Amino acid sequence: MPATAIYPEPVIRRVEVAAPIAAEQAAERTDEVKISTEHVSISYGAKVAVRDVSLIVQPRSILALIGPSGSGKSTFLRCFNRMNDLIAGASVEGDVCLDGENVMDPQVSVVELRRRVGMVFQRPNPFPMSIYENVAYGPRRRGQNDKRSLDELIETSLKRAALWDEVKDDLRRKSGLALSGGQQQRLCIARVLATEPEVILMDEPASALDPVSTLRIEELMRELREAYTIVIVTHNMQQAARVSDVTAFFTMAEDRAGYLVEVGPTGQIFTRPNERLTEDYISGRFG
Repeated sequence: MPATAIYPEPVIRRVEVAAPIAAEQAAERTDEVKISTEHVSISYGAKVAVRDVSLIVQPRSILALIGPSGSGKSTFLRCFNRMNDLIAGASVEGDVCLDGENVMDPQVSVVELRRRVGMVFQRPNPFPMSIYENVAYGPRRRGQNDKRSLDELIETSLKRAALWDEVKDDLRRKSGLALSGGQQQRLCIARVLATEPEVILMDEPASALDPVSTLRIEELMRELREAYTIVIVTHNMQQAARVSDVTAFFTMAEDRAGYLVEVGPTGQIFTRPNERLTEDYISGRFG
């Protein structure tokens, strides 16, 4: 879609787009679906926040949700593990499926769902306890108290979160609150990994971090993609271009309800979007 002469060349097109999933991997995953939504609408009382969103997320990939503030990205993200259930007046219509099972079914265990679909929030939220106990919290809640197995799980989780070498000598002495911001966020990721999830949701996980910590979180996401499905909300379009395989662009209708404009491979969305609205947002013409 060519830009008209009156517009400047989009800045985002000068950033490096994440390498696509290898061709052989893409071929294997064509028919695989980890998460799917069908006609999902989310309301807070009479206010519709997200309207009629249908998309799929393939396993072991990163989906980035981008769009202006208020377009429903975080609200939509929270429907994957029913975090919206915790908000008074919130209601969800449509189907949200994990491995083909509709997680909105009242018979689904929300506790087990949130183990399978972990959440990393915008601001690091370590518990006021030792590094060790932060990571052990979830497994202990599930009844895992054998010291040897806990030690192994905590070491593995911290290594996967790229934090082990920095904290291994202070696991029981140092509070998670005493870590730097970037370390705290990686500790929160380790805490999620210790519950052995299948999907990791990240709601602007680097927005409160410095550039060096942000790049470390992005490197970590790319590493985790090999074993986990990741969905990230970000306002940083360069970040979406660097880390994601697929990008979904949300915006707002006239009634302020968020909706999905288009979704596709990240390289396509950032260089050859199908919709003019997407190109305008990527180019910085609004948002």
